[in-house]
Parts: sequence; C-alpha cells; structure tokens
Amino acid sequence: MKRPPLHIPSPVDIAQAEKSLLANGTALYALPSSEFEVLRVTFVFRAGSARQRIPFAASTAANMLAEGTPDLTAHQIAERLDFLGSWFDVSIDRDYAYISFATLSKFYRETLDIAEAILLRPTFPEEELAVYRAKRKQRLAIERKKVDVEVREAFARALYGAEHPYGTSSDEAAYDTLTRDDIVAFHRRRYTAEHCFVVCSGRVGDAERAAVAAIAERIPRGETVVEEPFPEPHTEHEVFVAHPGAVQSSIRVGRLLFPRSHPDFTGMQVVATVLGGYFGSRLMRNLREEHGYTYGVAAAAVNFEHSGYLAVATQVGTESTESALGEIYAEIERLRREPMPEEELELVKNIMTGEMMRILDGPFGIADVTIENILCGTDNSAIDRTIRLIRAMTPADVQRLAQRYLAREDLVTAVAGQPQA
Repeated sequence: MKRPPLHIPSPVDIAQAEKSLLANGTALYALPSSEFEVLRVTFVFRAGSARQRIPFAASTAANMLAEGTPDLTAHQIAERLDFLGSWFDVSIDRDYAYISFATLSKFYRETLDIAEAILLRPTFPEEELAVYRAKRKQRLAIERKKVDVEVREAFARALYGAEHPYGTSSDEAAYDTLTRDDIVAFHRRRYTAEHCFVVCSGRVGDAERAAVAAIAERIPRGETVVEEPFPEPHTEHEVFVAHPGAVQSSIRVGRLLFPRSHPDFTGMQVVATVLGGYFGSRLMRNLREEHGYTYGVAAAAVNFEHSGYLAVATQVGTESTESALGEIYAEIERLRREPMPEEELELVKNIMTGEMMRILDGPFGIADVTIENILCGTDNSAIDRTIRLIRAMTPADVQRLAQRYLAREDLVTAVAGQPQA
C-alpha cells in the first residue's frame, strides 16, 4: 500500500496572540476564533511545586481554589458549572499552575462570575482541607506502593538530587502538618499579578475580552518576591529501589539536558522519538516485538523552566531486567555509532510534524501551544521554526546529537523492583 503524501503548509502560519497589558501589570493574550461558539480562559501562575517552601502547599492551593468562596460552597460551585455545561480544570507542574475555565459562548458571563469568585476569593475552608489532606495522603501512600511511581521519583532524585526543587519528593506524612495558614500564605505570595498571565481563546469579541480583563486586572499585586537562585543539580548515575515481591521492574534511563530554549532541544526531541516516541520506534521493535520483554516503552525530551531531561521508560518482568537494560543501552549506542536510514528518519519527521499539526487543529490546542511559547519567551512564530528544524534534520544530525549527549557514562539509570539474588 502506498503511503499518501504529507502536505505541510509553508510557512505554518499560526495567528499571533493579541497582547494587552492590564493596569496591574498582568498580560492578557487573546486568540479570537469567531467560528467557534466556545470560550476558554486559562490563568497561568508561577506557582508550581518548585516555588513552595512547605511540602504540598502548591498543589493544595491550586486544587482547593474551588472548595469554597465567601458566597459559594464547593458543592454550589460544582452545581452551577454543571448547570451551565461549563468546565473547570486545574493542573500543576514543577514551575506553574494552570487554572482553566471553558464555556459555551452564550454562558460566558455566568461562567466568568464563578471564575472571578474562585480566583479572587477562595476561602480554603478548614473542613474541606481536612478531607483533602486525608484523601491525598492515602492516595499518595497507595501510589507509592507501585514500582512505576517509585522509579519516577527515584529518577528525579538521581537526576537533580533529593533537595533540588526538581528532584525532591516529600513524605506523605507531611500532609498531616499542612495548615490552612500555609495555603493562604502560598496563595497570597504566588497568585499575584506579577506571577500571572492569561490566555483566552475561541469566541473572543470585545465583550468577552473586557469581561476577562475585568477579572485579570483585579488580581492583586503582591509583595516583592526575591526568587532564590536554582541550585546546581547533584546527579547520581545508578539507583535501585528495592520492592520485595514485585513481579515487574520499572526502568528509567536518561540524562539531564536543557530547557526548550536551547538550540539542540528540538533535535533531541527527534532523537527521543527515534528511540521510543511512536509505536514502531527502535526500542518498541526491540523490547516488545523482538524480545517480548514489555508491552510498551516510551522516550521523550522533557523541559522545565530551568532545566530539562531525556528519559526512556518501560516496565519488564523481573527476570528480564538486566537483559532489557542491555538492549536499551545497545539501541542508544547504535544511534551513536551508525547513521540511521533516511527512510526511517523521514517517517519520524512525518510523525512529529503530523502530531504538531493535529495539536494545532482547534482554538484550544493553539492556546496550549501559545502558553508553551509564552513560557519559553517566544511567540507563535516558533511553531514554523520548530517544524522547519524537524524537517531539516539529517541522519548525520541525529548521530551527532546522540554522540554529544548520550554517551554511556552520562546516562542515569533508575530501577525499582524485586532485588536480584
């Protein structure tokens, strides 16, 4: 069967967000798409876990925003959003918290009224906090009995060090001492105009833009926060977490890299995709199809605000742990030693380009990419540049990057599973 040709517009022209600077210093970005009868507004705060001084303060502050306001209980908030058919979502990573509201255009005013209460007047009720802490503590304790969670945390500690903001993982018992005052203090310090920008997409007319701006410009300015310099990572190259009785080992292999702004980041995304970024990747063919060690394996280049890393992740039967590790190292070394076939690289480039175009199919996907570009200090012209970089990659480029960044002595290996006899 002949593969249909891939048609990529040149250039890939994505609309630039329309930026407004509000009176309190908050930046508002609008991506109007008048053909859609929906509106999504995302408030991005520099309020991730790397910014917390007390364990779990960042995630608790974000997740409890909708647990009550002076006029609404958590149940009433949920009930009103359900009645409107609106959607509220919170996500948080090491660097940022993302608070999103989506609604049908005809209900945008009612939805933004709720958004205003959630963002500007959260009360963090004591009784809701007690329930939240108990549930999260129990959930985390259960999760940490799984080898994939154990190895994920161990890999982060190995890359950065146990005390580094990107490497630390707190004991679930820390939930017992987390207080409402801790949450209020974090919210007051981090959910401020200085640490925020807003992106709205979908049907964004003058009225919608003014309504969003009316909320955003009421986000208070905070006290000046002196950002502590990020410490240097302390990397450990071999880590094993014993999990007696485990029938599978969870494996992470990778290394520290750099943020997305680095000139080699896109190239390393290509390298990661070649290794384990799609179903027919080299590691998938090797570990799954040829040896039957695993059902799946993945590789990706991950970026934070101040750092980044490459990771290969898989789970294998305990008896296959050493053999699987040997094959992972061998595939990495093969990428360093041999130029890859042009046809294989062309497939990888098509997959990556196609995935980018899929993400950009719709206003919310474009908004997500816009947020990422803002966080990286660029704009939507970066999309075309990234696609051009991917399309220009050659087998020699892939080999050069693998040789530069994937030397065996630089790799970090973390395994959680049954100790071997």
